[in-house]
Amino acid sequence: MNQTIDLELNVTTEQGLRALAEEGHTVEVLCKADPERKGPSWYGLWIMRTVGSDGQEKILVTARTRVTQNAIRVREFKTATGVISFLVGVGFSQASIPMKNGEMTSHRLVSD
Repeated sequence: MNQTIDLELNVTTEQGLRALAEEGHTVEVLCKADPERKGPSWYGLWIMRTVGSDGQEKILVTARTRVTQNAIRVREFKTATGVISFLVGVGFSQASIPMKNGEMTSHRLVSD
């Protein structure tokens, strides 16, 4: 008895996140640890996910690991500058960053 199981992972790489954002998915930034100011910079822990119009979520993971090795790692941003740089690189003209553990901000690409 051979059965094929289609398994859709709820993760995406940077390239996948860009494509989903261009298709209209919302990109959410989630704060996982209260940021601390050290000099002129803010250090904390943020992750990102996309949410489609159907409510399906995909968490951003690193592309350096392989799915076949069961070694998927959530991509973590440890500075506010890193979050801003990533969002601008995706194509957002503004970046909103949550500054308390458990908070979330949403971003959506504006089509011209």
